[in-house]
Amino acid sequence: VSGGHCQLLLVEGVGRYRRLATTIDDAAGEAFDKTAKLLGLGFPGGPAVEAAAKQGDAKAVPLPRPLLGSPEPHFSFAGLKSAVARIAGDYVREDIAASFQQAVVDCLVDRTHRAIHAVGDVTALVVAGGVAANASVRAALGALADEHGLRFVAPPLWLCTDNAAMIAWAGVERM
Repeated sequence: VSGGHCQLLLVEGVGRYRRLATTIDDAAGEAFDKTAKLLGLGFPGGPAVEAAAKQGDAKAVPLPRPLLGSPEPHFSFAGLKSAVARIAGDYVREDIAASFQQAVVDCLVDRTHRAIHAVGDVTALVVAGGVAANASVRAALGALADEHGLRFVAPPLWLCTDNAAMIAWAGVERM
């Protein structure tokens, strides 16, 4: 879950992955950045939106949950981003941030839940990428893992924002 990608991968071993779902338009991190810009919160958007969301009401602003409940577990955040652009001046900034963040969490949980059911035999749920630093995302995906009896694994926060470190570690594993 990052600014560039949002994917669900089944890891069968080092270097053996099967992509179950991907972003069909905008990634979650990109939507966080755009929302932060629209709300005047600064960059990077993820931490800025998360901080503002702590002061807001996640139920105050009606925002869409793209692809929620659809049979394929793909992700789409362009419509959510557009919805925030349309209402940016109509609600309290912190309420928009909280409602936006909750919409992203709802989509991530729904899509991941669908993928877990499609695959069936998994032992862990691993989250990585910049958006994996978001406490609400971590908590919701951790709860989903618990619900399915899966181990939940997330990198330390300081590694979530450093894609170079993640790529280097993948290289170490393959070597």
